[in-house]
Amino acid sequence: MSTPNVLILRAPGTNCDAETAYAFEQAGATTEVLHINRLLEKPALFQNFQILCIPGGFSYGDDLGAGRILGNQIQHHLSAELARFKADGKLMLGICNGFQVLMKSPVLLEPDAVKGPAATLTTNDSGRYHDTWVRTEVAGSKCVFLAGIERMYLPVAHAEGKFVPRDRDTLEALDAAGQLVLRYAAGDNPNGSTADVAGVCDVTGRVLGLMPHPERHIDRTQHPRWTRGEAGATGDGLRLFENAVRYFA
Repeated sequence: MSTPNVLILRAPGTNCDAETAYAFEQAGATTEVLHINRLLEKPALFQNFQILCIPGGFSYGDDLGAGRILGNQIQHHLSAELARFKADGKLMLGICNGFQVLMKSPVLLEPDAVKGPAATLTTNDSGRYHDTWVRTEVAGSKCVFLAGIERMYLPVAHAEGKFVPRDRDTLEALDAAGQLVLRYAAGDNPNGSTADVAGVCDVTGRVLGLMPHPERHIDRTQHPRWTRGEAGATGDGLRLFENAVRYFA
């Protein structure tokens, strides 16, 4: 089995890089955490990796909106490298703030030349930050990261996680293409996302963005009720990272 190298991309305000690296390592990958400035200085570093992950946190304090500054840096200075990374058959994962960053890039959802972005992530319906656990359900089999997974119990922690498509036609097109790959289970939508969308993938199934945090449920003892016997043998999020590693076997 080939051991993939994972690039964990961080920026000022990123705070889930260590947990995300640990999750990939538990799944059998090797990881390296690099600051965005290292990639801006030397974009060729992308060639050393098979998986790119943009973890959660508050990149640049989300001062201009969640993920906006980091997303703009990537889009304006590293878009060619990301496009090449994707064209080479490699994997990309954006978790929470990383999902917000990927939504600013065409590698996840291709924008329309006239109408603009296919969707966005905006302020929760409640108008406040949500930090809780939710039940999620996998839809379809398109996404590499979610292969063989039916449901996951994962934590969420965000203020701008509401998925809103450009219009109903766009939502239906994404659904028909199998790109709405993760949904909040009935009654567990914490932000008012349209169609209960918790995660989407690109047309290839190799780029995934999701709001819940799989890296925070790797071990059974991370389950909030594990002492009551409600946890499984491993955390629900581990299989997502194992799927990414297995893809390069």
